[in-house]
Amino acid sequence: MGRGMRNGHKESNGHRESGGRKEPTERERRLRGLPAAIIAAALVLSFFTRGSLNTFPLLVAAPVVAAPLLSLRGTVATGVAANLVGLGLVLLRREPTDDELVPFTSLVILTVVAALLNVLLARDRAELRTSREVAAVLQRAVLPELPDRVGRLAVATRYEVAHREAAIGGDFFAIKETSHGIRMLIADVRGKGLEAIRTVNVLLGSFHEASYHRPDLPGVVRQLEDRMQEIISRSSGEEAESFTTAVIAELPPDHSVLRVANRGHSAPLLVHDGKVLPLEPTTPALPLGLGMLGGDEVPVDLFDLPSEATLVLYTDGINEARDADGVFFDPVPVLSRPLPPDPDTVLGTVLDAVFRHTEGRLQDDAALFAVTLDPPAPTASDTSVATALDAPLSTALDAPVSTARPRDDGSP
Repeated sequence: MGRGMRNGHKESNGHRESGGRKEPTERERRLRGLPAAIIAAALVLSFFTRGSLNTFPLLVAAPVVAAPLLSLRGTVATGVAANLVGLGLVLLRREPTDDELVPFTSLVILTVVAALLNVLLARDRAELRTSREVAAVLQRAVLPELPDRVGRLAVATRYEVAHREAAIGGDFFAIKETSHGIRMLIADVRGKGLEAIRTVNVLLGSFHEASYHRPDLPGVVRQLEDRMQEIISRSSGEEAESFTTAVIAELPPDHSVLRVANRGHSAPLLVHDGKVLPLEPTTPALPLGLGMLGGDEVPVDLFDLPSEATLVLYTDGINEARDADGVFFDPVPVLSRPLPPDPDTVLGTVLDAVFRHTEGRLQDDAALFAVTLDPPAPTASDTSVATALDAPLSTALDAPVSTARPRDDGSP
């Protein structure tokens, strides 16, 4: 799978995995305490009003609220606790009468109803989870598992599934080393489901073919545009209005410059020495599939990629992730601090921050792809120079000490 799940397509629905079980988010933990809070509120109100306020409606509500939040055992326990609290409140004030029979009976019936509701909800959640797992398996089958290294580039990827629905997303990435250099792609197909997967499959195949046979980056982009147009021409209805945002990047064999063609996608980030530079396109371009509206020109921007710098590419599931107040996540401040030159660490930093921002729930699938350029290996000439510089010192230190004595025959 790669080091540290570097290139495993790790799925997440906003929960962290622990021993095969999903740990609840902070929001879910707070909600699970709501039934107990309702019972406690009934106790407090009854105490302060000296029993003049009827708190049975609160007690009745507790097991109903527990049904979608707790397990079956927790739901039944909530109903039992509500009954015991209600009985205790009555006994503290007076002897029970026949008038109390109706509310207590109602409370028992609602506890049974809540338990049945809990069972039905659990069954529906299990079916949905199975559908999501099938979708995730299909997603992994389509997406390529990238190598840990490509030339001088260390590579890391992540795929985070929002799991709002059992649908397959259209986020994907790829990298190829060719005679023209190392070519990289990250893209997001509009829509979900099998149609999105078909588009992903076609575009991935087209990218691999173009990477080997197209001598320049605009040629790769034009071939992807042509394939997207073919897909649209064969579709109908809403699918005929599809498009794909993408970033196609190229690092030539001499690693002299990073070429980037941005087709309506989120700008990549260059992380280096505790600073982050968004690689914004000089000339905005339309997404793949809409190229006919912008002409045949393919804008390509040139950037420096220093040694030990990390290039981060991601889909809009990251920068459009929102917190409880609707504020979008910004990865730039998160990465604007000293980080090791390791793509896996950089992506882990981004994901930890985005999950904190959203309280563990992404609104959309997110693909992340990062590469770090290693320093150049020392050449043979560099090694020779270093050896020559060290030679006098090593020779002096390693020369044997003579122990010979003068000869006695007077010969020189």
